[in-house]
Amino acid sequence: MIPRYARPEMTAIWDPATKFRIWYEIEAHACDAQADLGVIPRENAEAVWKARDVEFDVARIDEIEAVTKHDVIAFLTHLAEHVGSDEARFVHQGMTSSDVLDTCFNVQLVRAADILLADMDKLLAALKRRALEHKDTVRVGRSHGIHAEPTTMGLTFARFYAEMDRNKNRLEKAKWEIATGAISGAVGTFANIDPAVEEHVCARLGLRAEPISTQVIPRDRHAMFFATLGVIASSIENVATEIRHMQRTEVLEGAEFFSMGQKGSSAMPHKKNPVLTENLTGLARLVRMTVIPAMENVALWHERDISHSSVERGIGPDATITLDFALNRLAGVVDKMIIYPQHMLDNMNKYPGLVMSQRVLLALTQAGVSREDAYSMVQRNALKVWEDRLDFRELLLADEDVVKALGVDGINEKFDMGYHTKHVDTIFARVFGES
Repeated sequence: MIPRYARPEMTAIWDPATKFRIWYEIEAHACDAQADLGVIPRENAEAVWKARDVEFDVARIDEIEAVTKHDVIAFLTHLAEHVGSDEARFVHQGMTSSDVLDTCFNVQLVRAADILLADMDKLLAALKRRALEHKDTVRVGRSHGIHAEPTTMGLTFARFYAEMDRNKNRLEKAKWEIATGAISGAVGTFANIDPAVEEHVCARLGLRAEPISTQVIPRDRHAMFFATLGVIASSIENVATEIRHMQRTEVLEGAEFFSMGQKGSSAMPHKKNPVLTENLTGLARLVRMTVIPAMENVALWHERDISHSSVERGIGPDATITLDFALNRLAGVVDKMIIYPQHMLDNMNKYPGLVMSQRVLLALTQAGVSREDAYSMVQRNALKVWEDRLDFRELLLADEDVVKALGVDGINEKFDMGYHTKHVDTIFARVFGES
């Protein structure tokens, strides 16, 4: 991922130096377990830890790989340069390359998930704060982009909070799903290495032993992990799209914070564009782009092939780094977002009283009017509001059929805004567990 959309902590997980450090720990812990079993001499296992504080030379490993054409062998050769050829002769005993590669990859994904979970906590906190702040800030709800019935800005933030809370739960499960390691040797049969070695290494790395591997850890685990990242990205786009619509000039019910010195357009000095949420929409596409390749990686030949390898070298860093950046950007947008309550009321009253049409319809049916007739009575007045910007209540009060059925007081009573917000507290209690 390009530096523009990358944050240092997540990027560091995918740095080659980090990868080689994890490889080293896998090999060193495996040697300890082999020594415990009496398979290799204790002094050889201890000798491997001489490299505990070594900064592995990435350029040197690349130089060796240019000859060997094998990254794990290149690393093992470099490790022997630090430990000593004779002392390192039992390193990688009974193991295959995938034992190192797959276990390392899952360690990296678990670490990435921890960062993403912290990111989600930050976003959830921002959404909750804004939801509580605007719990009773009335705005018009829209379906198909058209005015529907009143809601509140707090409910808008609350539904995004609930969605992201579900996503956090999904990510916690995806992290658990991916937190396995395999040190099972060629084709996964443990023929040349004891299962106790796998148990030992995984315990030291914070993983569970994979119940059954072939020569690779099953890729359905990774498919689920990246699918979860894709769902989170889609939720980010969901929030971003709402904010983008709110910032449109004709709507302007909310907007991204516009900082001092910021410029909206190289040509038009008046512009204040929703560039951050538009950027988030694009970044969501990039994360989702990794989902299908991860799913296609599930089907490998027999006990293994490496068709998945090149894919994961790309999608591992790209998906996690991009999502980390996007979650943090969205948290900032929500936290600093400007809300315009008066614009919300102005928009709702652009077609005066029209959003109360369903309440009038229901009242007419309860008053004994057939639904077909009630719908016709309400719609003929509502269409005049659309066409001529007349006041819906005044039209109803001038409609003899409606007045006959409901009476003047009955009509006026149907325009109480509190009717639409009376259960906000109930919804908030469901979302936040608070009254």
